[in-house]
Amino acid sequence: RKILLIRPKITLANAGNYRELRWFTPWSKPRHVEEYFLPRIIQEVTGQETVPFGDAVLATPDTCLGTEVCEELWAPNSPHIEMGLDGVEIFTNASGSHHVLRKAHTRVDLVNSATAKNGGIYILANQKGCDGDRLYYDGCAMISVNGETVAQGSQFSLDDVEVLVATVDLEDVRSYRAEISSRNLAASKVCPYPRIKVNFALSSSDDVAVPAYVPIKWRHHSPEEEICLGPACWLWDFLRRSNQAGFFLPLSGGIDSSATACIVYSMCHQVCLAVKNGNAEVLADARRIVNEETYVPEDPRELCRRVFTTCYMASENSTQESCNRAKLLAEQIGRQGFKRDGKGSSSGKDFIKKTKSIQIFYHISLNIDAAVKAVVGIFSVVSGRSPRFSAYGGSSRENLALQNVQARIRMVLAYLFAQLTLWTRGLPGGLLVLGSSNVDEGLRGYLTKYDCSSADINPIGGISKTDLKSFIQYCIETFQLTALRSILSAPPTAELEPLVDGQLSQTDEVDMGMTYAELSIYGKLRKIAKAGPYSMFCKLVSMWKDICTPREVALKVKHFFRMYSMNRHKMTTLTPAYHAENYSPDDNRFDLRPFLYNTAWSWQFRCIDKQVS
Repeated sequence: RKILLIRPKITLANAGNYRELRWFTPWSKPRHVEEYFLPRIIQEVTGQETVPFGDAVLATPDTCLGTEVCEELWAPNSPHIEMGLDGVEIFTNASGSHHVLRKAHTRVDLVNSATAKNGGIYILANQKGCDGDRLYYDGCAMISVNGETVAQGSQFSLDDVEVLVATVDLEDVRSYRAEISSRNLAASKVCPYPRIKVNFALSSSDDVAVPAYVPIKWRHHSPEEEICLGPACWLWDFLRRSNQAGFFLPLSGGIDSSATACIVYSMCHQVCLAVKNGNAEVLADARRIVNEETYVPEDPRELCRRVFTTCYMASENSTQESCNRAKLLAEQIGRQGFKRDGKGSSSGKDFIKKTKSIQIFYHISLNIDAAVKAVVGIFSVVSGRSPRFSAYGGSSRENLALQNVQARIRMVLAYLFAQLTLWTRGLPGGLLVLGSSNVDEGLRGYLTKYDCSSADINPIGGISKTDLKSFIQYCIETFQLTALRSILSAPPTAELEPLVDGQLSQTDEVDMGMTYAELSIYGKLRKIAKAGPYSMFCKLVSMWKDICTPREVALKVKHFFRMYSMNRHKMTTLTPAYHAENYSPDDNRFDLRPFLYNTAWSWQFRCIDKQVS
C-alpha cells in the first residue's frame, strides 16, 4: 500500500485518433527524478508525504523492473532499449491500443522484438472495451520472454477484466543476454537509470521445482472474425452504457445493412456466451436492457428478437427481391418462434409476435411512397413545377433531388419508429438507430446527407465493402444464415431510381463511376500515403500498368478527386462509426482535412496531363 515511483509518460500519442499534446505535456528529463508532494487525500492512505517522480526503474533483491507507457513501445527510440542495456530485466506496459483490422500482429511483433534483440521479459496490459467514442480497445494482453510469447490474453470478450499469468525464469534472460556480444558492448556505454530500491523479492530460494512456461504460437483472428467480434463488443458497450433498450436498423436487403444485422446477431452470441461462462455483470445488464428481472439469455436468436428491430422501407423503386431478402434474413436472425399458450410455435412470418407475457417486434415492412409524394407535393404547390426522374425526361438535378427525398424520409421514419416502437408495446426506453454505410462510400461521398446513413452509431462505417463481402460469406458458414447467399450475389444498389420493366436500372458502382475495390486503393493512398492527385497518379501508373493505360489511370484519378472534394462536406456529419481502417474519412478526429476544396484541381490535373502526354 505504498507508492514506490510515479513514472510520467515520455512519448505522447499525437497522430490519427490521438491528440494527447492538446491536454498533456511529456516528461522531457531523461534519467531525472524529482520529489513529488502527494495530495493530502493520498497521504492519508499511504502514510507518505513525498514520492519519487521521474524517469527511473525499480530494483528488487532479485531483478530490476522498468516501465513503458503505451505509445513508447511504438516509438523508434523506445525506452526499453536503453533500460534493457542498463540491466532492466522486466518491462511493463500499461497500454491503450485500439483495434484496427489486421493490426494485432503488429502489436505482438513489437512486443516480441523488444525482447528478441535485448533479452528480457515484457508484460503488456491493454485496455478493453469501448471508451465512450469511436474506438474499441481489444485487449490482447501478453507476456513475452526473449522474443517469444509465453502467455496470450483474449482479443475480444465482454469481460471487463482479464488476468494473465505466467511463471518465468530470470536465469533464461541472463543466459540469453550473455550470448549477444554487441548488446553487452553497448551496455558498457549506457547512461545508468536512477534505481528505486524495493525490499521485496519476486522469487524465492526454494522455487527450483516451479515449472516455467514454454513458448506458445500466437493465434490471430482472421479479418472476418475481427469484424464479427470487435464491432459486436463495441455495440454491447454502447447499448448497456446508453441505457437504451435495443437497436433499430433500416434493413434494405443489401450487403451493408445485412452485415450490420449480422454484427448485432454476433453481439447476442457474445452476450449468451458471457452469461453461460458466469459473467454476472453481463447478465445484470441484459436483464436491465430487456426490462425483466429474472431473464437469462441463452439463445442468441431469442435475445435478438428482444433487442433488435429491423425495418424494410419500400418505395415504388424497390424490387420484390430486396424485400424478400430483408424479410428472410430477419426471420433467420430471430427465428425459433414463441409458443402460444402451449399450442405450438408461431410461423415467423408476422412482424409482431405475441406470447402470454410479451409482444415482440423484430421486422417491420412499410411503404414510404405516400410520404414522398406529400413532400414533393409541397414543393410543387409552392414552385408550380413538378420534378421528374431522368428516366421520365427530367434533368440530373431533378433526378438527384427526387432520390434524396426518398433517402431522407427513410431517416425520419427510422427515428420515429426507434422512439415509439417500444411505446406501442407498453415497454420503457427507446432504440438506438444503426447506420450502415461503409468506409468506401464515406470516402467517395456516395451517400445522401441526412439519409439512413445518419444514425446514432454505425458499426461498419470503418470497414471496406470488400471486407464486408468476406464477412457475409463468413456468417453464411459460421451462423448458417442461408438468406445471406442471395444478398451476397445481388448487385449493390440504392434502389432510388425507377425500375425498368420491373428490373433494376441503378447499381452503386455504375453510379459512382468506380468500383469498391478501386475505392479501397484510393482511400489508402489518400490517407495513409498522403497522396494528392499527382502523387496518386504516379503510384497507380505503376500499380495498374497491366490493366490500365496511363490515360485511363489519369481519368480514374481525376474522377475520384472531383467526387472526393465535392463531397468532403458530408464527412462533417458522418455518423460516429467503429474505427477499423486507417483510411477512415472520419472528420471528427481522424482525418482532419478541409471540407471545402477547389474541385477543379487545375494545377494538379495539368501536371497529370503533362505526364500522360
